[in-house]
Formats: sequence, structure tokens, C-alpha cells
Amino acid sequence: MTDKQHITIKGVKEGLVFLFDDKCEFSALLDELQFKLEKSHQQLLTGPLVHVHVKLGTRQASDDEKESIKATIRQRGNLLVQSIESDALEEPEGENPHNLKVHTGIIRSGQTLEHNGNLLLMGDLNPGGTLLCTGDIYVLGALRGLAHAGSQGREESIIAASLMRPTQLRIGEVISRPPDEWMSGDAAMEFAYLNEGVMKIDKMSHLHRLRIQPVVFKA
Repeated sequence: MTDKQHITIKGVKEGLVFLFDDKCEFSALLDELQFKLEKSHQQLLTGPLVHVHVKLGTRQASDDEKESIKATIRQRGNLLVQSIESDALEEPEGENPHNLKVHTGIIRSGQTLEHNGNLLLMGDLNPGGTLLCTGDIYVLGALRGLAHAGSQGREESIIAASLMRPTQLRIGEVISRPPDEWMSGDAAMEFAYLNEGVMKIDKMSHLHRLRIQPVVFKA
């Protein structure tokens, strides 16, 4: 083990916090984690059940990497991983407006989900919640909050939802009409788009009239 320390273990009221260096290689991080659990901090890692919270800093860890962290920590029978958290909001990306981000869950009041590219939310956007992206927005659920597509001026962007009940829609610099004007009463998936600078709504099955080329997601 080198002198460079990539992991700091702190005792807190709730248990232990593992602070991970967000710059080093993941393999080096995992090696040090294994070493410290086997050789170091024995006074903290013995005894009754201890809850562990892992802080990744700005590191973006994949699901497989998170599972590797959990598996390594679980080797100590008294350690229970409660959370693995990252401060990073988005993965590093280029300027490709078609880059797809898929998010599963509910965006609640006060929460904002941002992305550089197309955004697919598999869940609901609640009132007070916000979706913001440079490309299209697709919501497989109820859209009841604020959605802003084409945030960097891309006026050909669209906003689609299974249930369109927004507090506000924005495409580029254009802001939607009052919310009560969006109550179409149609259960079909709908999308909002700009036509000569005016926001309009239509059934998703009519999207081909607006876009000759098919919608292609590139993850």
C-alpha cells in the first residue's frame, strides 16, 4: 500500500462515513478499501452492527462499481452500507443534443433534474419539480411541474408526456400558455412543440408530421 491515502474513515453519530478520493483510479480505490478493512481501523470495525455511508465526492460510479464497493464492505459482517452518494449531477458530456439520459423515479417539489441532451423520465414530475435539458423531454408518467426543453435555444425540441398537466412548459425562450389551457382531456400521450414561435400541443402519434426523420436516442 502506498503512502497516498485515497479513503478516509470517520466515525459519526449514525455510524461510519467513508470519504473516497474522486480523482484516483477506481481499482486503486477498491484495493485500498480492501486493505483498510482488513488491516486498519480495527477499533472501528469490530463489535455490533455499524451503518456505513459512502461519499464519492464528484466521482460518477456505475452500478457495477457501486456493487463492488458494497461487496467489499460486506466482507466485514458488522458493516451495513446505508448509502453511496455522489455530488456529481451529470456525467461529463460533449455538446451532442441527442445524448440520452434515462432517469427512473419521481421528481418532487423543489427538485431539479438537468441534462445536456435528450431526457427520458420514467416516472412523474410533481408540481414544484423541474426538468431542464438542451434537447427533448419525454415523461413516461404525469408531467405536473415545470419542463424546459431546448434550454440553450434549440427551438425544434419537444416536450412529451403520458399525462400533460404542467404548471409551465418552456421550449427555447418560448413559455407556454396558462396551465388550464392544456387540459385536453385526452388520455393519449401528447407533446408540445413550437410552430412559428407559438407553443402548440398534439398527440404523440402525430409526431411524424413534425419530424420526417425518426426520433433516435443515442445513449
